[in-house]
Amino acid sequence: MTTKTYQLETLTCPSCLAKIEGALKKTAGVIESEVLFNSSKAKVTFDETVVSSEEIRKTIEALGYKVLGEK
Repeated sequence: MTTKTYQLETLTCPSCLAKIEGALKKTAGVIESEVLFNSSKAKVTFDETVVSSEEIRKTIEALGYKVLGEK
């Protein structure tokens, strides 16, 4: 298992948070996700044998949110 934090562009409303969290939780291989509204960060724990960090980034960006970086 791997945990990464993705810095997102500024989230403008709580529904943005819910939209991202919902999509991540439906992604195969994602074990846990938490999106923090105030800091615009998504913390994701995932099984790297099922889903890659790049696929997680693409999932977020497909919703219309830019990923600025990851740790």
